[in-house]
Amino acid sequence: MRTSWSVPATRMLISVVPLAVREISARWSRQLGSWAIPETVLAAAPESPWGFPPSLFARTAERALAEVAFTPSRRRAAEAVPTRGSVLDIGAGGGAASLPLAPPAGHLVAVDESQIMLDVFAEAAERRGVPYKVIVGCWPAVAPEAPNADVVVCHHVLYNVADLAPFVTALDRHAERRVVVEMTERHPQGDLTPLWSAIHGIDRPTEPSAADAAELAAALGYDVHVERFEGSALWHELPRAEGIAFARRRLCVGPEYDAEIGAYIDETADLARQLVTLWWDTAS
Repeated sequence: MRTSWSVPATRMLISVVPLAVREISARWSRQLGSWAIPETVLAAAPESPWGFPPSLFARTAERALAEVAFTPSRRRAAEAVPTRGSVLDIGAGGGAASLPLAPPAGHLVAVDESQIMLDVFAEAAERRGVPYKVIVGCWPAVAPEAPNADVVVCHHVLYNVADLAPFVTALDRHAERRVVVEMTERHPQGDLTPLWSAIHGIDRPTEPSAADAAELAAALGYDVHVERFEGSALWHELPRAEGIAFARRRLCVGPEYDAEIGAYIDETADLARQLVTLWWDTAS
C-alpha cells in the first residue's frame, strides 16, 4: 500500500528558516543520540555491534536488480535520469539504489565510507558493464571530490547522520535535477526493541522519524514530496543463520541468545517494513 503527500517549502517565511533549521537539526541530533547503547551493555558485548555484513548489501542489490515492480524511490529517480545521464549514490553500499537506474543512466558515482562496500558495488557494476567511479569517505566531508549528477540518491543512511542539515544541503547542491532519499519510517533498529526489553530490560527510543527528516528538508527550502510504501524486514534479507548472527551483534549478546532471537525473527517474518521516499527537484 502506498500513500503520498507533499511538504510545501513555502509554509515557512524565509526570514525564519535559519532558526527553524537549527531547531529541527538540534532535535534530530538529540533524538538520534538517545539511541546510543549504554556503556555497561557495550562493555560486555562479545563483538562490536557496528557495521553491516557485505553479503547483506550484495543480496539487497541483487534483489533490487531482479525486481520488476518499481518502488517509489526507483520510479522517482528513474523518471528524472536522462538517457545516458549520471547518478550519484551516497552511502552506496552494494548499489541497490543506483545500479537499477542503469539504464537509463550511463554513469554512476558511488560514495561510501567502506572500501569493502565499494568493492561490492564495483564488482556488480563491472558485471553489468556500467561505467562508474567510487569515492571512499564520509559525506559531506568528501563532497568536494564528488561530481554533480543529474540525480542524487541516498538510501538508508540518514539515521546514521547526527548533523543532518549540511548532509542534506550537500545532496541538493550535487543534484542537477532531483534528490531521492529512502529511509525507514522509524529508526531501523526499532525492529529489535522487544528483544532489547526482554534481554537487557531497556526501552529503546522511538524518535526521530522520516517526518523529521522531511521537515528539515522543507525548512531548508526544498519542495519535499513524501511517499510511503512497504518492504521486507531487514533481518529477512539474509539467510536465517546470518540474520540471527547480525541481530545478535546489534543486541551485544552471544550465541546463547540465538534461540530467542531466532524465535523472534520467525514470529515477525510476515511483518512489513514501513519505508519512506523523500524527493524533490532542484533549482539548478
